[in-house]
Amino acid sequence: MSRILELIVLAIFLIFAAQFVYMSSTTDAEYGGADGEAEGVINEITGGTYEPIAEPIWEPPSGEIESLLFGLQAAIGAGIIGYFFGYYRAKSRYENDLGYKDKSKPERDRQSL
Repeated sequence: MSRILELIVLAIFLIFAAQFVYMSSTTDAEYGGADGEAEGVINEITGGTYEPIAEPIWEPPSGEIESLLFGLQAAIGAGIIGYFFGYYRAKSRYENDLGYKDKSKPERDRQSL
């Protein structure tokens, strides 16, 4: 990675970190998902007769922990997807560098034909 690209990435990270700190210190917002909002809207539409089909097995003790677990799940998923993108990109790069045209037969087998 070039030095300029590293500085650009660092600057973007610092901008987002500063924005996060500013917004966290000046607002009084709570972290919340759309699940509770949907239940409220359904109760308004049906007149309060909504009953959930299933109950959760375990409910996190607070909304922050629930957000943490959701973020962790997203990070693990992004890591897995990134790994496979990198794997297939490197695989195609090495195949192109080595000159594989017919991927079904190795180079030594094609020479004997």
